[in-house]
Amino acid sequence: MAPQDTDANAVLFEDDAETEDVGLAKMPVQQAGAQKWETNYEWHIIVFLPLVYTAGLYGGYLFLVSATWQTKIFTIFLYVTSIISITAGAHRLWSHKAYKAKWPLQLILMFFHTSALQYSVINWVRDHRMHHKYVDTDADPHNATRGLFFSHVGWVMMGKHPEFERKSKGLDLSDVESNSILRFQQKYYVILVTIICFILPTVIPVYLWNETWMNAILVPGLFHRVCVYNAVGLVNSVLHKWGYKPYDKNMAATQISLVNYVLFGENAHNYHHAFPWDYRTSELSASTTFSLTTAFINLFARIGWAYDLKTISDDIIRKRVMRTGDGSHQIWGWGDKDQCKEEMNAAEIIYPKHD
Repeated sequence: MAPQDTDANAVLFEDDAETEDVGLAKMPVQQAGAQKWETNYEWHIIVFLPLVYTAGLYGGYLFLVSATWQTKIFTIFLYVTSIISITAGAHRLWSHKAYKAKWPLQLILMFFHTSALQYSVINWVRDHRMHHKYVDTDADPHNATRGLFFSHVGWVMMGKHPEFERKSKGLDLSDVESNSILRFQQKYYVILVTIICFILPTVIPVYLWNETWMNAILVPGLFHRVCVYNAVGLVNSVLHKWGYKPYDKNMAATQISLVNYVLFGENAHNYHHAFPWDYRTSELSASTTFSLTTAFINLFARIGWAYDLKTISDDIIRKRVMRTGDGSHQIWGWGDKDQCKEEMNAAEIIYPKHD
């Protein structure tokens, strides 16, 4: 099915057009440092996560020196499917509703999302929608203004900020909470994680190609997972600190081509924050990078399992680049700062700011 072009003034999420709950959720969000609060540390994660990272790093060493070739391929497969389940599933499908999927594809994405150990999809969607709605404020769960370490991994070691708890009460999650596949995952998450994350990745290499128990536990079990943690963390940390801003220089979100190699199409973060409803999350018509996630969605669109794909027209993109970009766009930037400044000043007259 052909992608659908969306209007430039479309809301971030379809439920954003609705009014938040009255009361505390309507109060303005507090900025970092605006008030004192007692930080609640998640001590079980603080203790557990360094152990997982240490074992995972050793698993990386075993991946190189002693794992069988079957285990190496299996580990790469788990990494790819975990990333795809997050980018194509939890992110583009369920968080932003950038396309629709029939139940077989939803089931596949839910299964591999469980393998990624990124909490349930419903919890992931809640955090990501809060990130977009209150980006880089204290209501953002991985607020980048609190530092690179916090936005990369530290935020999972702490309880949610009071501003997140307050503002999230007005967030509409009825679409994901009414999804039977996601409700099933939420209800039986611990059981599913035990089977999919820990038992299957261990017993499959041992019983199918005689891998050692040590390699099976540490390589596909933990090394793959640590790689996924850090790949996803790059979006929250690095892509909110360094890089270019060809679509909106006023946003913290950036883009770096190098990140695309580990995230399969999620490196164009400045584009994504400018046009979050585009199922591609990047301007592929002008991009020189290949998005495996977008190719994955396109593949299932061909067989009818993915449909109603939303995209942005080149004209809308060009207007946004000319009006708010930093001049680094590969087509409308030309790499000449003086020329870009003249073009953007002209664009202010033709396309006045209305954000």
